[in-house]
Amino acid sequence: MPATCDVLVIGVASLDVLHLIGQTVSAPGGAGLYTALAAQRAGAHAGLFAPRPEPLPDPLKPAADRLIWIGPAVSPDRLPRLEIAHHGGGRATLIDAAWGAESALTPDLLPPDLLGASIVHVAALSTAERQLRFAQACRARGAARISAGIYARSIMAEPDQARALFEAVDLFFMNENEAHLLFGSIDAARTRSGHTLFVTLGAQGALVIEGDGVTHIPGRPAHELDPTGAGDTLCGTVLAGLARGEDAVIAAQAGIALAAEMIGEIGPARLLR
Repeated sequence: MPATCDVLVIGVASLDVLHLIGQTVSAPGGAGLYTALAAQRAGAHAGLFAPRPEPLPDPLKPAADRLIWIGPAVSPDRLPRLEIAHHGGGRATLIDAAWGAESALTPDLLPPDLLGASIVHVAALSTAERQLRFAQACRARGAARISAGIYARSIMAEPDQARALFEAVDLFFMNENEAHLLFGSIDAARTRSGHTLFVTLGAQGALVIEGDGVTHIPGRPAHELDPTGAGDTLCGTVLAGLARGEDAVIAAQAGIALAAEMIGEIGPARLLR
């Protein structure tokens, strides 16, 4: 495993309970884990800065084998755990979130060189304020490009911090509902020069917004079994493409294709092959 990476993801790995149509299952999860695995699956050397349980639970071993996983060691019982209900059509509800050892993840523990990553992504965390502190720390460490995602809950609880996070980074990922919460409407979403916004639209694909320019990328036919992490899969794939110099629209097309494949299996299984 290389000592440096192309994409470094700051976030968490979790063990989740998923209420799917007709069944309830357990699976590895976490926005950080999905994003890093997708970047790796898309050809990047991917790093994950997240609490690392010791000993490592069996469900997380395949992911750990593929990623440069750094971060504070924690006991397995402190691993974050999410409970998510899926309603079909890409709609989901976060029923419960036990963030556990996320609190052990602090900006001062980041490696000074950020593992040499050309893009650092701050995945959705428990609060927008925590994400903003990480983005600021990465900028202070000289990160060339910083990316972030967010949860709807964070926008509703901390609208000012969510807006500040959006302004502090170079790339931003969100879904349609989150865009409505942050901007009032998707039509109102605009970016400054050099800043790119990606808005996922479920089965309808995604928008790539650069300044006043908006490009719609159609969705791909898919069998939706478990849509958990679909947006994070698009995100990680895009980051891998951008890290190797691809255009944002081309990278997003690849992200939509991989996300359409990933949701046909439970958890991140498709990303682990």
